Amino acid sequence: MISHHFRRALLPIATLGVATMVLSGCASGSGAEGPGDAGDADGVVTIYGTIADTEAELLEESWADWEEANGIDIQYESSKEFEAQISIRAQGGNAPDIAIFPQPGLIADLASRDYIQAAPEGVQANVDEFWSEDWAGYGTTDGVLYGAPLMASLKGFVWYSPAQFTEWGVEVPETWDEMLTLTQTIADTTGTAPWCAGFGSDAATGWPGTDWVEDLVLREAGPEVYDQWVSHEIPFSDPAIVAAFDSVGDILLNPEFVNAGFGDVKSINSTPFGDAARALGDGSCALHHQASFFDGFIQDPKNGNATVGPDADIWAFVTPSTEAGGNAVTGGGEIVGAFSNDEDTIAVQEYLSSAEWANTRVKLGGVLSANSGLDPANASSPILQEAITILQDPDTTFRFDASDLMPGVVGAGSFWTGMVDWINGKSTEDVLSTIDASWPSE
Repeated sequence: MISHHFRRALLPIATLGVATMVLSGCASGSGAEGPGDAGDADGVVTIYGTIADTEAELLEESWADWEEANGIDIQYESSKEFEAQISIRAQGGNAPDIAIFPQPGLIADLASRDYIQAAPEGVQANVDEFWSEDWAGYGTTDGVLYGAPLMASLKGFVWYSPAQFTEWGVEVPETWDEMLTLTQTIADTTGTAPWCAGFGSDAATGWPGTDWVEDLVLREAGPEVYDQWVSHEIPFSDPAIVAAFDSVGDILLNPEFVNAGFGDVKSINSTPFGDAARALGDGSCALHHQASFFDGFIQDPKNGNATVGPDADIWAFVTPSTEAGGNAVTGGGEIVGAFSNDEDTIAVQEYLSSAEWANTRVKLGGVLSANSGLDPANASSPILQEAITILQDPDTTFRFDASDLMPGVVGAGSFWTGMVDWINGKSTEDVLSTIDASWPSE
């Protein structure tokens, strides 16, 4: 099953204008009424989003009992053309009551044009109680909360074999330098490259490389620089971003360190991103960088059916920061916003932003949430339980995937293709200059 949490691997994000987002604490307020306003409640609430197939079935199952108890019929529609169609529908007066936005920039863009309703009091209260300031900021535009977070994914895990670590006498690293030392130790001990990587993803080839860079920008330069980079207050050619590329290159551009089980450095681009699961499972790859969803690939029978857990075949640790104890992570998720403000729509919004819904959905399996009212024990796998614990930690600094926040022509365009060019040997200076040149003028 293809998870919507890495749907960017299949569908490029629509190009948007640069939307101004306030990545800080949310404030109450009332937005202008848009064309999607509804009158009296009619017992039907329409929801539009990108979640499809089995995950859509589980989404509908998650609210089925609540629908019956509250006498509201939630009608969900999924579309692979969501990013393009949601703006068209809003402008044409044919917006759904509620939309599940896969990128904060989409809801911010529509909120800035007065199409999205300000979050009602009940949603505001849930966000204040159950979501961190970082998460609340992604549903906030110009100081007004317009949307509440829904589900989440945690990026930056490094997958490895506990049995192999024991055999080699190595331990999980606590700093980035320790991870480089670990890499060299494994290479010296085994005589083979430790890391496997795959950027291949059809038209979206390159996106796994952007996740590497985002992790290093956040860990090395910190959240303030990360935010400036996302909004292009500092360019890709800024020394902080160059340094992040250099750090990633210490692994991905080193022929002694990659590409285990697949070939040389350039084979990274031609290796489908999911194929690393097989190499991990059969032991030919010792280390792999990928998000929390990857446990599904590892445990897929076609990839060897390895088990995932602290004492299982494969486990994972979060990419370490420059200093021990670093707690900054990147990830993704969805934001729920409404075009209507009738009583039924508000009730559905409040439910989807509640701890009750988060626990109900997570119990069904395959997903996680950063809702602080979620019991990690309800998660369907050890890695999802670990991810929830990290996301719920008040000391964790969370930042949304940078390429999902950037204009589509950059985040799902030149940044992706730039990673491919970089792996193929184009200089960091030339790659970053090309990406900067692609940034839309205001």
